[in-house]
Amino acid sequence: MLLSYSQTKDLDQEFGSSFYLINVNKLRNNYFKIEKAFKSRYENFIIGYSYKTNYLPYLCKEMSKLGAYAEVVSRLEYDLALKIGVNPNKIIFNGPLKTYEDIKIALDNCSVLNIDSPYEVDYVLQYCKENQRNEVKLGIRVNFDISINGKSPLQEGYEISRFGICTANGDFQDTLKKLSQVKNIKIVGLHGHFSTSGRKVETYERITKGLCHLAKKYIKDTVEYIDIGGGFYGELPSSFELETPSFDDYAEAICKIMNIEFEYSECKPTLIIEPGIAMVANTFHFIAKVVETKQIRGQYFVLIDGSVHNIKPTLHKRNLPMQMVKQRDDTNLGTYHIVGYTCMEKDYLAYGIEGDIPDRGDYIIFDNVGAYTIVFNPPFIKERPSIVAMDNSDFFVVRKKESIKEFFNEDLYVFN
Repeated sequence: MLLSYSQTKDLDQEFGSSFYLINVNKLRNNYFKIEKAFKSRYENFIIGYSYKTNYLPYLCKEMSKLGAYAEVVSRLEYDLALKIGVNPNKIIFNGPLKTYEDIKIALDNCSVLNIDSPYEVDYVLQYCKENQRNEVKLGIRVNFDISINGKSPLQEGYEISRFGICTANGDFQDTLKKLSQVKNIKIVGLHGHFSTSGRKVETYERITKGLCHLAKKYIKDTVEYIDIGGGFYGELPSSFELETPSFDDYAEAICKIMNIEFEYSECKPTLIIEPGIAMVANTFHFIAKVVETKQIRGQYFVLIDGSVHNIKPTLHKRNLPMQMVKQRDDTNLGTYHIVGYTCMEKDYLAYGIEGDIPDRGDYIIFDNVGAYTIVFNPPFIKERPSIVAMDNSDFFVVRKKESIKEFFNEDLYVFN
């Protein structure tokens, strides 16, 4: 059991009847496991934590303390990294939509910049024209075929990724030609993040090989890094009943290719990965108080102070691993559904649970809710709950419970 009833009740009284709980030790352990898996096999290695997965400032700062770079995909995220004190040269600026000002601040600050589309080339050329004395180092996100035996591994079954600069139609080669004509530009890296459904080791082998071959063919003399993106599986609860690759499985396959491809290089390029889900999914819990248990036409419905939006922002139907913290030792076995506070029929946090039926005043703890829940949680019907950090035996708030003042920010909304 994560928490006793008395501990949970004390936290309820201090932080509210529903709240997120981040296990800081688990977060640190995930970082060290990933780092050890890769760095033991390939020394020149960097973890860039994916801010979009969960950009809680406390969490991002903890990642920075551990040594992670900030991997950001918007100016909002970039400015957050600066605000919490991340060294600008440890920010990796990705993303498909950048303004000229975004490009400028990244280059002025010597951040790692990976351009995603041909229009960004024009912004880079404009910057170089205005800053002819600055050495400009760039990375390029490339788009190439990663299908295996004619089958695409991309999310939702899409055949072609919409991101990056295409190698098949000559856009990549044209981009290199344009940029190489400017004396103060140096192409130092290739980026190849692909969002896949299976997250298979074979897919990452394909991505790594593709990036290495392109780097050796086109930027052999200047390559400083190979960035294969993120999307890795983390450690999943046993209740998911999925056989997934471990951090060591990913590292063994990826690092083996890097070592072979750059075996005779005097200075091997840095390997960058950008984990998000793998880093934070299992570090968060959502805890909510049972408000009522009622029976309707022979079925039990357990109403809690929470919503499906708090734990499953994509509204998938799979039940997450969960625990119950009971105030009494009595048992009432049966089948029940856990439902939320919204007015939507589909607000089910869990469906068809068999076991001890919760009573009023009990607490439900949902596990594995660290990925995308915080960033996707909509301002809908109720204020956002607080986030509490658990560092060994210490508990402290890292995001306060939202009030009407924050929910309807007077600097944004017009009331007259």
